[in-house]
Amino acid sequence: MKKDEYTPHSKKLRVGRYSEEGRIYLLTTATWQRRPFFLNLVWGRIVVQAMRFQENENRIESLAFMLMPDHLHWLVALQHQTSLSEVMKSVKNYSARKIGNVLRKSGEVEAVHVWQDGFHDRAIRKEDDLPEVARYIIANPLRAGLVKKIGDYSLWDAIWL
Repeated sequence: MKKDEYTPHSKKLRVGRYSEEGRIYLLTTATWQRRPFFLNLVWGRIVVQAMRFQENENRIESLAFMLMPDHLHWLVALQHQTSLSEVMKSVKNYSARKIGNVLRKSGEVEAVHVWQDGFHDRAIRKEDDLPEVARYIIANPLRAGLVKKIGDYSLWDAIWL
């Protein structure tokens, strides 16, 4: 199957998208074919490294994230006239390139798709309880039955917890 057959609505996700500096957004994106790439902790840490780079470059302030085996939830405050699309493109490109390099060096594959095209964003309203939104994000592995306590899951962070 072609890559586009798995992402029929990815272009629709970009229609009308607006990135407002200082606004808080919940970003969600999934892996290619919902493959559980990030059961591999090394690959997951590559994604976290790419996310931290965005914060170190003052593109975003990372408030909370949860990297599940097959998708990412990320609560960010957008900074310095950077667009959400630029941030997500950078994170996805860097992590896919690094993971692909690891797989090619090991001889496992010649090419690999890590991420689905596009992402979903939701602007958080001022009246939303941000710590509650973060707790909901962080509880994903518990709801999915991956762990019995959040401390047993490695690929998350939140400024409130």
